[in-house]
Amino acid sequence: MQVVGLTTPHEVYVASKERKFRINELVVIEDPYQGNLIGEVVESNSYNRFIPLSIGSGLHDADVIESLKHLGYSISEDEINIAKVKLLTEANFPIVTGCPVRLPAFDEVRGYLLKGKREDALLLGEIKNTEETAATMEDDLKGLCDMYSRGKLYKTQNVPFFLDLRSFQQYPHIGVFGGSGSGKSFGLRVIMEEIMKHRFPAIMLDPHYEMEFSESQENISETQDFSQYFKKFQIGEHIGVEFKHLSRKDLLALLSAVSPLTDAMSSAVEELHLHGDTYLSFSDRLELLSEALEKGRGKIEQALKQDLEPMEKDKYKKMKELLEKYQNIPLPSVQGITWRLRRLHNSGLFSHDIKPVKEAMMQGKLVVVQGPIWLLQVFSTYLLSNIYRQRREYKDGELQGQTAQEYFPPFIIATDEAHNFAPKGRDAATKGIITEIAQEGRKYGVFLVLATQRPTLLDETVTAQLNTKIIFRTVRASDIATISEETDIKVEEARRLPYLPSGDAFVSSPLFGRTVAIRVRYPYTRSPHTQNPLDEIQIHRVKSEDKLLEAIKPHLPIYAANFARAVEEINKTSGQQYEVRTLKDALETLVEKGKLKKQSSPLGDIYLESGI
Repeated sequence: MQVVGLTTPHEVYVASKERKFRINELVVIEDPYQGNLIGEVVESNSYNRFIPLSIGSGLHDADVIESLKHLGYSISEDEINIAKVKLLTEANFPIVTGCPVRLPAFDEVRGYLLKGKREDALLLGEIKNTEETAATMEDDLKGLCDMYSRGKLYKTQNVPFFLDLRSFQQYPHIGVFGGSGSGKSFGLRVIMEEIMKHRFPAIMLDPHYEMEFSESQENISETQDFSQYFKKFQIGEHIGVEFKHLSRKDLLALLSAVSPLTDAMSSAVEELHLHGDTYLSFSDRLELLSEALEKGRGKIEQALKQDLEPMEKDKYKKMKELLEKYQNIPLPSVQGITWRLRRLHNSGLFSHDIKPVKEAMMQGKLVVVQGPIWLLQVFSTYLLSNIYRQRREYKDGELQGQTAQEYFPPFIIATDEAHNFAPKGRDAATKGIITEIAQEGRKYGVFLVLATQRPTLLDETVTAQLNTKIIFRTVRASDIATISEETDIKVEEARRLPYLPSGDAFVSSPLFGRTVAIRVRYPYTRSPHTQNPLDEIQIHRVKSEDKLLEAIKPHLPIYAANFARAVEEINKTSGQQYEVRTLKDALETLVEKGKLKKQSSPLGDIYLESGI
């Protein structure tokens, strides 16, 4: 391998007759004056005598062709492999044409491939096209994870890719971008598995109900049991908000998360919510005031003059007091607040508290919070504000020398569909707290891992704070443009984004100083949603048929003459609701599959066991 053509201090062309070049592999350029220089292959081409260099892609000019001739390449006969190589560190002056190029030993490029200590890092996968270099590294770095490609599971033969957990203090947040089917969700799963390995407290907002870590993958060489390292909670069923501990600010955030509040509604909440209110006391106050505003002062005073039951009279007295105290609050505002509050209550939000979440985080576990996207937005507004405030108060107290604050650990917040929690160009309940953590969380040891299919729709302030970006296959031109603006991804890599295989990604991080091409490792655990829909239909059909066969066996043979009675008896014993028509269709299906036998008779069809 040799340098050919016109060179610059930061870019050269390398040619070889024996070896084809691979995108993103590292090479050593042995310049006689500047010493060994490390470069990365960014483009690769092969030419033979049937394809003249003159009709190439415009990559090679006359200087490259002339240089090849002088170096002994027979352009008309040899296959020539040419690579465009960018230096990782700019040279002092242009590289000497003709100087030799070779593949590096691991120790020569260790600093470019591995950052930090292995025990403090997240093992996300392998660095692509580094097999030859990986052959010279230490044995304890070889074959650390399983990879999956083209339907096969195998041990990695490349250099492992580690993301240093300690570097979060300097480069705190991660963005995971990629379209549907790109491997983004698997990448997010791998990150969370690695975080659990380190027992680092984390919260995962899971709108798709797929972040389940108790089921292991099949056929992997090394299994990991995460069942003790994570807790899964559903909003309204296991966790919620304790109403009496809500401040007015918290209550306003929850109500506005259901639907934006008008200024009049916000003012009404400020007036109506009293310290120590329970859900019942606050909702009763709203209901009574709403009724009082509807009736008006005249009807209420007229009712009080009448002979009423003590409870009814007491109710009208309270309505009169509320009307006198809050007469300036408009009825539509009270009704709007009531509707929002009732929707929150119906979701089960006020039936529980966040104590289980805090307990799990104190134990260093991953907390998976599940619920519909709107309810996740509502709940996480309160949850994230609460735990971030607790962590912040602890750290501020520590800096001020106050030891009275109860300890609360640093933690990571992760979510898929991040553009719903911090959208660009519009308000969302969680946007404020996510933006605050993105800008200030590093100081308090609070970090973000945000995944989205649409980085263009993610708030620009948040996107700018995502120091490390893991980019899977992305097709939309607007998203690719956003990624190109926000990362150091090169033009050549941006062009490859729509064609990346599932599971391949580019990692852009200031820790590496360049974009690294990786393949994400095979996860230790599997999502409950990995079953193919076709398999699901077939399995369900077989189960249904077996269940029906089991139910009708005691009633065989079934004669056409007493079919209606047979349907009634089968429904009674099996708990099903068959009709004559639907049962007959089901029996015909069993006959087609050979599970039943049908005979014709003068009185109609007879259904028998297949063995008879």
